[in-house]
Amino acid sequence: MRTDKPLIAVTLDCEAPGGYSKMPWYALRQNYCDAILVAGGIPFPVSHHPELAEEYANIADGFVFTGGAFDIDPSLYGVNQRHDTVTTKINRTAFEWQLMQLALTKGKPILGICGGMQLLNVVLGGTLIQHIPDEVSNCLSHEQPNPRTEPGHEIEVYKDTLLYSLIKDEMVEGKISVNSAHHQAIKKIAEGLCVNSIASDGVIEGIEDPSQPFRLGVQWHPEYHVSEADKRIFMGFIQAASR
Repeated sequence: MRTDKPLIAVTLDCEAPGGYSKMPWYALRQNYCDAILVAGGIPFPVSHHPELAEEYANIADGFVFTGGAFDIDPSLYGVNQRHDTVTTKINRTAFEWQLMQLALTKGKPILGICGGMQLLNVVLGGTLIQHIPDEVSNCLSHEQPNPRTEPGHEIEVYKDTLLYSLIKDEMVEGKISVNSAHHQAIKKIAEGLCVNSIASDGVIEGIEDPSQPFRLGVQWHPEYHVSEADKRIFMGFIQAASR
């Protein structure tokens, strides 16, 4: 029987045999699901089966595209050279690419987190910086040395954006502190998207589609609830998925 709470598709990471299991296995940090539950949604992790993508897209009310310790193949945004630090998960990206396209076509709420934000940009035609220290002078430590449960640096949030409207009451002089766990970033933003926040070194920290009620990407990890602003992002997302 259909619940009144929105059903949120959450993408999984995948790992080869070893560690947890001698067989290939999926992985998802519990705090992704916790953040959705706290905000009023029902998390629905989705396996990497392309033949099910259409069904996932039909039954989900919203989509969270998660991060992970891997990168999008540069060939998918038209670059033939690959930086030495780039690692890929071909099957995961292929599935998420298909699911993202379906979510975009159906106009359903999307929250892209870290690698999920980068995926949103690339699917729509944007490109990425393959390794921030090689392309951004005097860059911040975007792979912060301190725990992810703590902030790593500040970001500036632009007015007149969805992100600003969600977290404006939690900012101090237009800024918030966020955690940071990435070595890549957006280079060219896709047509139709806009930047909603940046770090002090100029690295893009958030993107959104102003033509949609909720199509948002953030480079940090709000599922950790480092600040009240993180909670408000999920609350806004779940509210949009409830309509």
